[in-house]
Amino acid sequence: MLLAIDCGNTNTVFSIWDGEAFIGTWRTSTEWQRTADQYYVWLSTLMKFQKIDVEITDIIISSTVPRVVFNLRVFADRYYNTRPIVVGKPDCLLPVDVRVDEGTQVGPDRLVNTVAGHDLYGGDLIMVDFGTATTFDVVDTDGAYVGGVIAPGVNLSLEALHNAAAALPHVDITKPQAVVGTNTVACMQSGVFWGYVGLVREICARIKAERARDMRVISTGGLAPLFQQTEKLFDDFQDDLTMHGLTVIHRFNKDNN
Repeated sequence: MLLAIDCGNTNTVFSIWDGEAFIGTWRTSTEWQRTADQYYVWLSTLMKFQKIDVEITDIIISSTVPRVVFNLRVFADRYYNTRPIVVGKPDCLLPVDVRVDEGTQVGPDRLVNTVAGHDLYGGDLIMVDFGTATTFDVVDTDGAYVGGVIAPGVNLSLEALHNAAAALPHVDITKPQAVVGTNTVACMQSGVFWGYVGLVREICARIKAERARDMRVISTGGLAPLFQQTEKLFDDFQDDLTMHGLTVIHRFNKDNN
């Protein structure tokens, strides 16, 4: 069994893949101080609770937080006697090329999304990921990662607005009833919601114009369905895009080592 671990800036997701489907998925907050022992107690308890009794033989990790990787490596070695594949490390092979400026380090999450997108849809894609940052990743005709765009995440923007302006409250993102708000909360929600609708539409349009071709736009992340409610910003939505990409990369490394 494969344990796929996706460590983002806000949350870390653990999923068990049996070769055909994910049989268990759990989410925890990302904390670099968390030890290997704590990871094991947390995961094994949840597996017992869901009556999942399987032998984990392989582990693959994608992490945008470098400080957590050491303890996850210890976790894999101590409790599962396996050396994990870590996306972005020299010994991790990718089934697609990465064509960016020399010396540029591309986030592992963006590489994984590229692999997943190409596996599911082929080339000429724009992958939009609503995470702590909102990222746009461009997948070439042959599946290569050729760059992208990074914008502040939706919740990050709301938090910054609240922290920088003492009179503005903390609000949750939702689709406003009208563009023109008649109270402070409605005004903030309208600004963020319609601002990001415009951001996504404009950036995707400019990417397509710059590359002079039609491209499919695929979204992932919890807020993507919210923005799809109003206008068709995306051609498809994949909730488990990153996890799918991890299984593809794991299989590629197994086949080529």
